[in-house]
Amino acid sequence: MMHWTKASCVGRLRDETGSALVIALMATLLLTALGLSLVLTTSSETILSSNYRGGQEALYAADAGLERAMLEIPGVTNVTSLLGGTVKSSFIDGAPGSRNLPNGKTLDLLALTNLNNCGKTSSCSTAEMNAVTTDRPWGANNPRWQLYAYGPINSLLPAGQINSPFYVVVWVADDPAETDGDPTTDDGTGSNAAARGVVVLRAESFGPFGSHKVVEATVQRPTSTPAENGYSAQRGQDEQNRRNRVASVGTVGKTLGEMKMNLSTGSMVTQ
Repeated sequence: MMHWTKASCVGRLRDETGSALVIALMATLLLTALGLSLVLTTSSETILSSNYRGGQEALYAADAGLERAMLEIPGVTNVTSLLGGTVKSSFIDGAPGSRNLPNGKTLDLLALTNLNNCGKTSSCSTAEMNAVTTDRPWGANNPRWQLYAYGPINSLLPAGQINSPFYVVVWVADDPAETDGDPTTDDGTGSNAAARGVVVLRAESFGPFGSHKVVEATVQRPTSTPAENGYSAQRGQDEQNRRNRVASVGTVGKTLGEMKMNLSTGSMVTQ
């Protein structure tokens, strides 16, 4: 039978055997927690920067598709045929249908068109396209989007000049400010005279990890002389009146020219 004395109890309390192991375990746990927090922070930053980069690339891709359409729209002599879908851009990669993207996703061009016209992927009725909604508040003058240009962004320039996995689609429709109740024709008479030759363009880009951007513009064809092969456009609320010019754009895909500064005289030389 063991007997505890005051001296033996104090001695045991003062015994530090094994305390180093406890301290080491606590330090290990603390360092592990710090390491995990650093890994999570780094991973989050990487994901955020990747998403930002994808979003910016998607915006540039949509804008490039829109610019390509703007180069060709002035050459269309019959705007009504453009609004009816019979005139298309030279930038297309075949008949409308499904497209397989590099990331394994499938893009249905016809379903996307229906989605823009009436909010569903199946065929739209006239009543559904004329329905007044938050996004389409013009009723009978709601845009009837028609496929105009579509293809991989890599196809915009000769092979090897662009390396991007994005696919871009551009639609065209009548300007809803034209209040003739017929978005399939370009009226431009009477009270709609100012809307003659005015169309709206919608460009969407699709890429990896759900990257998706939309850019819209209102474009007006020049009406003074056929030789003035240019356009004026307004893009969204933040870029209205950004473009207001009528100038020769030359041949699609060709260099539009460049300007150089003469360092000796400070003058600009157009080439």
